Order: sequence, then structure tokens, then C-alpha cells
Amino acid sequence: MGKTLYLKLNQISEVHEKDVRLKDIGTLYSDDPTVLSKCMVLKVKKIPSDRNRRYVGSVLDIIQLIADMDSSIQVENMGETDFIIDYKPKKAPNYLWAWAKTVFVSMVCFCGAAFAIMTFNNDASVTDVFREIYRLVLGQEAGDFTILELSYSIGLAAGVILFFNHFSKWKLNTDPTPLEVEMRLYEDSISKTLIQNDGRKESGVDVT
Repeated sequence: MGKTLYLKLNQISEVHEKDVRLKDIGTLYSDDPTVLSKCMVLKVKKIPSDRNRRYVGSVLDIIQLIADMDSSIQVENMGETDFIIDYKPKKAPNYLWAWAKTVFVSMVCFCGAAFAIMTFNNDASVTDVFREIYRLVLGQEAGDFTILELSYSIGLAAGVILFFNHFSKWKLNTDPTPLEVEMRLYEDSISKTLIQNDGRKESGVDVT
């Protein structure tokens, strides 16, 4: 009687060991514990290099490896048909370098956002608009700093926090932030590009 293995491969899996097992790149399930144990430790790839690199594979290769191991196992693929192994060798964590990169990126984002806000306010003549509103509502000329500028500054900061749904380690709700959504879209695009490039022939012309 045939034995069934349900296989759900991840689109991309980060590994740190050169011997990549099937359990490292996907989720497996079988009613037969023996089949499950054998398939989980099945070696699907031997990383030949010590450098960071991504390798593209196909579920057909996995099915072939399982068939070579035990031809009575029937594989039901529930996940990706093509997958990526992202190999990164183990390294000791460098907290100083990580903090330096975090501070640098934070400063670049802060200065860039501040410059963008200032140029927008300049182009839209927000100061003149505030002065005109102040004169129309209160009937007198505004000084250098009024309640309008204070309210605008507080509202701008609150709007950014609400839009990004994130402040420090706290989230306002369980929805993913816009930044998280964009990062996932970027990762999906990278994965699809790697898979398409792996299947492209050098002599062919890609017009898609």
C-alpha cells in the first residue's frame, strides 16, 4: 500500500548548514511516522561554497530524491513548485556593527524626511497660509510662532505614527505596517526574479 507525504515548500528558506535537509526548506506531514522521519532528514543539497549565495531548486527534484529513497512514497505538493535556498554561513554576531548601521540608517531617514517636509512646506507656502488663516479668524496679524504651527507639528508626528502603525516596539493594532508590506513585496519580487533568471536560457531573448 502506498504511503503519502504532504509537502509544503517555502518560497525562500535561510539555512546556515552546508547539508540542507528537506525539513529546512519546508513543512512535511504524513500519517506514517517512519515516512515522515526519513523524509525530514533527507539531504536535498550540499552547499559547495562558503560564501553567501542563493540556490534555486524545483519540487520535481525533491520528488525524484524521495522516489530514489523509497518509490512507494506518494508526494502531494501543497506549496511552491520552485524554491530558493538562501545560504548564509554562521558568523559571530557583531553588535557594534549592527548598531552602527542602525544609527546610520536612522540618521539618513530622519534627515531625508525632514528635508522632504521642509521643501514641501516651502513649495506650498504653508507659513503664508497659516498667517492668512490666523488673520481671517482672529482679525490680527500673526507673529513668528502661533498655535497653528504647534498644532501642525503635533498633527504631522501623530499622522506619521498612525500611518506606519508603529512606534518603537509597540504596534497600534495587529495589521502589518506599510513598511512591512513593501518589504514583503520587495522580497517576493526578488524571489520571482531569481527563479525566472535561473530558468532563462543564455541564448534566449526574454521579452516578458
